[in-house]
Amino acid sequence: MLARSGQTKTLSILLVEDDRHFRSGLRTLLDLYRAEQGGGCTVVGEASSVETAISLTTQRHPDLMLLDMELEYGDGIAVLRQLQERQEQVKPLVLSAHQEDYWIYRAMQAGAMGYVFKSQLTQQLWDAIVTVLRGEVYLPSAVATRFFRQFQASQATSTTPAETCQLSNREVEVLLWLVRGASNEAIAKQLYISIATVKAHLTSIFEKLQVTSRTQAIVTAMKLGLVQP
Repeated sequence: MLARSGQTKTLSILLVEDDRHFRSGLRTLLDLYRAEQGGGCTVVGEASSVETAISLTTQRHPDLMLLDMELEYGDGIAVLRQLQERQEQVKPLVLSAHQEDYWIYRAMQAGAMGYVFKSQLTQQLWDAIVTVLRGEVYLPSAVATRFFRQFQASQATSTTPAETCQLSNREVEVLLWLVRGASNEAIAKQLYISIATVKAHLTSIFEKLQVTSRTQAIVTAMKLGLVQP
């Protein structure tokens, strides 16, 4: 059993993941934790889409949500935003195969209380659950270092208001796809321009935002409200 606020309480968990095999594996891992801890957690529902995740949260009021970033008909960011809008009390813990800084930043900005790589699930999940239930944020140490360095970098960059950055319409479009995690090749395909043109736009964007990397550009753009992830 898990002690919370001085009382013993069974932890209710909602699994939000579009891969049923991975959900099954999660259940097995949680059963192992339950056996090792003498009980204490139960899965109250499973969802593979944004709509179902929100519906089950509203109906069953789970304590914890284990949330994937890629879902049917949407993604984990949409779930996190709706949870914030509805002021749901569930604590969202992201489990993702994406290890890139911009995915982590997007999830944490949207309201995630922790981020665990799927490749490190067995080593980190229980620590992450315990940390999140304490009301603290969970990030693996190496990830936390990168995350806060990027946050500090964004704080140190230009504080020019968004409306005076003077990005062209095309640069805003490129920046939007950059925030979505698109490669130069993908941006070129989406905007029907050459890769060389994409690189030229990125150079201009970096200069205007006073940053030196893609990740810093993403963090600064979201901080200034230039685009929404």
